[in-house]
Amino acid sequence: MSTQYSIDDQTHGVNGWGLRFCDSSYTATIGATTDTTLAVPLNASMGTPAASVNNKFIAVITVAPSKTVYVALNATAAVPAGSTFAASTSALLPIQSARFVKAGDTLHFYSAATADISVEFYAIQNG
Repeated sequence: MSTQYSIDDQTHGVNGWGLRFCDSSYTATIGATTDTTLAVPLNASMGTPAASVNNKFIAVITVAPSKTVYVALNATAAVPAGSTFAASTSALLPIQSARFVKAGDTLHFYSAATADISVEFYAIQNG
């Protein structure tokens, strides 16, 4: 069973920080210019059977300070290709970020230099 994502009554959904320690945590030092992947686990979340692709999570991603890391969902991550705006499957990560994912998704990380990253998957209610 994954740690449940719990929004504190005091924040009224404005933010979910002040999180519990998570039992689905992953860390890595990603290599320079290498697309590094992490599959979202099939752990059970509230209201869904274990090992179900219907399970949903908040992925809390933390990147080492002063590192530039891009993330993509179910697509290869890459740095921007030029000086003009273009469509992309990648997003630049701030030092800490949260993304909605579902079981079976694959997160792709890419950095021009080595970077330490941690990802914690908090289960959220199916729906």
